[in-house]
Amino acid sequence: MRACVIQMSSVNDKTANLAQARGLIEQAVRDDRPDLLVLPEVWAFQGGTAEERQAAAEVIPDGEAYALLRDLAATHGVVIHGGSFLECAEGQVFNTTVVFGRDGDELARYRKLHLFDVVTPDGREYRESALVGRGREVVTYLAEGVRVGCSICYDLRFGELFRRLAAEGAQVLTVPAAFTLQTGKDHWEVLLRARAIETQCFVLAAAQVGSFQAGRDTRQNWGHSMIVDPWGKILAQVPESPGFATARLDLAYLGRVREMLPVHQHRVLPG
Repeated sequence: MRACVIQMSSVNDKTANLAQARGLIEQAVRDDRPDLLVLPEVWAFQGGTAEERQAAAEVIPDGEAYALLRDLAATHGVVIHGGSFLECAEGQVFNTTVVFGRDGDELARYRKLHLFDVVTPDGREYRESALVGRGREVVTYLAEGVRVGCSICYDLRFGELFRRLAAEGAQVLTVPAAFTLQTGKDHWEVLLRARAIETQCFVLAAAQVGSFQAGRDTRQNWGHSMIVDPWGKILAQVPESPGFATARLDLAYLGRVREMLPVHQHRVLPG
């Protein structure tokens, strides 16, 4: 499998974001011919006011973001893991991943489990739960015969989710994200490599980069989208600007890593 992570600099302009996503996807397909493309978190709309984010949310399967990814997957015959966009459902908004197969059919849908309610080291307050509802399901899906596990951004800090995904057969873990500059510079790479090593999975981390406006506040994303192998080695990484990176996922190598260090067989839970 050839996998590609797409790095974007999304803002509070949905039309511009959709055009950016289309351009990067089409360029990646043309240049690298991947089997699987992964977009970042909140790729269709980032920042703005609470009212603007609410207005940008979509009722699936209606909406521009959903239609764009569905049509691009079918047109180019590629699996698209749609990062995440805001979804209206059950009387609330969710931060939701939607995945499309090569024929444009929906393969999976995942709603973010862990919501980012923190004050970062620079004093900025983030309250994702003020707008977004919490998901309730752990989700994996099959793409080209490969089991893929879903997560979104802040989920990365909760190793038990990734162990659960691996226990359910995941060989590849996806981490679409909008990691802050303040935490990303110290934790992003470390956490991604740790999740790959402890689960013995490939990790596909597609991130937001650059600055955006959230109300009156200017915020900065860390970027550094990357693909990590089951030994924790970085196979490909995107520079500090919008773009993409592609790597071949050698599943035979994954099997050898798991055979050499059979941690899944050795795990002991105290108590």
